[in-house]
Amino acid sequence: MPAFKSSIAKALSLAVISGGIAMISPVAAYADAGHKNGAHAANIGKPGTRAEAKKTVEIIMRDNFFEPEKVVVKGGETVRFVIRNEGDFVHEFNIGTVAMHAAHQKEMELMVEHGVLEADRINMQAMKMNMGNGMSMKHDDPNSALIEPGKTAEIIWTFPASADLEFACNVPGHYESGMMGQVKFQ
Repeated sequence: MPAFKSSIAKALSLAVISGGIAMISPVAAYADAGHKNGAHAANIGKPGTRAEAKKTVEIIMRDNFFEPEKVVVKGGETVRFVIRNEGDFVHEFNIGTVAMHAAHQKEMELMVEHGVLEADRINMQAMKMNMGNGMSMKHDDPNSALIEPGKTAEIIWTFPASADLEFACNVPGHYESGMMGQVKFQ
């Protein structure tokens, strides 16, 4: 669940948009994993590197479901996710707990209210909006990718030994319509 925060304060990931592919690469070994206080970060894992990833999982996002709907991982495994949005709407791929998704959904509602998210596009200029207290609408956590229709993103994630995790789209209404998938540990 990305918290709306100063990217300088978190400087944990670097988003590079190149040729329609958003690549999210970790710059540090630990991330707050996308929620305001970082309390659950150790429970969901941390950013990984391409060299550590021994497995690649392709995720297709459609309106409003993921293919596949379940991902099987081993404790401690680093997985490279290649996520394609083949739907007509903006979607999110976000690794977290049910509670983290619930909190993040409120933040995503603010993104819609402030014109950052439209049905089929992301207003990149509005993402830079200062929300006060050093917070912004940037969606730049390493466990999450917000993807416009026809675009692809990559997340490399190292999972913890065990956790109760799911991947979900927290764009308003999407989670509620069933756009989430299970992370199952072997």
